[in-house]
Amino acid sequence: MGTILSGSLVLAVGLWLRFDPDMTSLLAENDAPEHFFIAVYILIGAGGVMMLVGFFGCFGAVRESQCLLGSFFACLLVIFGAEVAAGVFGFLNKDKIIQDVQKYYQSAMENGNVTAITSMYHEMFECCGTESSHPPDLCTDDSPDTYCDKAIEDFYKETLFIIGYVGIGIAGIMIIGMIFSMVLCCAIRNSREII
Repeated sequence: MGTILSGSLVLAVGLWLRFDPDMTSLLAENDAPEHFFIAVYILIGAGGVMMLVGFFGCFGAVRESQCLLGSFFACLLVIFGAEVAAGVFGFLNKDKIIQDVQKYYQSAMENGNVTAITSMYHEMFECCGTESSHPPDLCTDDSPDTYCDKAIEDFYKETLFIIGYVGIGIAGIMIIGMIFSMVLCCAIRNSREII
């Protein structure tokens, strides 16, 4: 049951990051960085698979099937490995993701696409310009004092920490699920040997 709930939590976080109106509007252009959405799609896929595997684990426990419980354990182990790999990938590439988004913002300012993309960044992050570029027609006296490159970095680091904490919690639930599935599998085998 815990695997089904943790799978739905992973799926919910992935769907939130993918379909959040602010996030989608910021990264919806053709030349937007793709690293962020790759990690989000991995989350969505892992959440869906975890829910399915959790259902089969519950079914195996109800039917007292050693085969289903062993398969449940093996699937949880594979998903756990994939989550660890995705976490390492995200941790190692977090600076690249932030730099890509910052470069995207900078290129939008340089290419004259000031009205559409940059205004979305300014509204969402409550910032204006960068340390190297502070256009007077875009950043007036009423504009916030925060530079967008710093605001983007802070926002993505905070978002990646949330994802990391959720991942650690789900990894703990998966380890508990693996332990219980093996204990139940051994108990079923021992009860069948007695009979």
